[in-house]
Amino acid sequence: MSTSRPAGIFIWYELATSDSAAAIEFYSHVVGWTASAMPSSGMPYTLLSYGGVNVGGVMQQTPEMCAGGARPCWLGYIGVAEVDAMAGQVKAMGGSVLMPPADIPTVGRFALVADPHGAAFFLMTPISKEPLPVISPDAPGHVGWRELHAGDLDSAWTFYSTLFGWTKDAAMDMGPIGTYQMFATGGAPVGGMMTKMPDFPAAFWAYYFTVPALGEALERVKARGGQVLHGPQEVPGGSFIANCMDPQGAMFSLVSQKS
Repeated sequence: MSTSRPAGIFIWYELATSDSAAAIEFYSHVVGWTASAMPSSGMPYTLLSYGGVNVGGVMQQTPEMCAGGARPCWLGYIGVAEVDAMAGQVKAMGGSVLMPPADIPTVGRFALVADPHGAAFFLMTPISKEPLPVISPDAPGHVGWRELHAGDLDSAWTFYSTLFGWTKDAAMDMGPIGTYQMFATGGAPVGGMMTKMPDFPAAFWAYYFTVPALGEALERVKARGGQVLHGPQEVPGGSFIANCMDPQGAMFSLVSQKS
């Protein structure tokens, strides 16, 4: 994992799952990722890469985690200059620290936190200071969009923009479901946020993985035991998206320039 400066950008994506072997096989087939074991003396961890570039990782949930209510999910890492200080700011602004700051040998320091409405994400200060490779959001195998289904859009925007310096981009009136606010982290927009649908039990972050053709990818999702929850749908700008669930129950989304 590495981050460029300034801080406040998403630098990593992690799947915590109840069956890492099955999940790795599923996503390798659907998205085209290559899996490799990360050398570590601690908990086994699998790296996911595309075209030789690391995109994220997979962590096996322990029986104790599952018994405690943990469910398979994708989580994003946001790079920061000082994890401990930022975790304190999260708490001061009404968020919560779910896992206190700790070190990952040879990788960096991290903490698991949640915004005031419960949407979870990681803070990370990597040891490496090398910049991330510049990759187009349309590049297959990489994350093309990040989306917050917020407990409340206005208060969520205040929280994230204050912490990370994010700036507003275009906003779309979605009618009865409210405003969709795009945001940028130092350039072109990289994601959006909106007040969650009333039937969603909690706020959460969603991540969109770019694929060459959406229809073909959705057939792979279904063939490998996943579910298509919504879509395919064309969105402003000409992209096509779908929201899905993997066989273990983790939600994820797909995006493509081709239907």
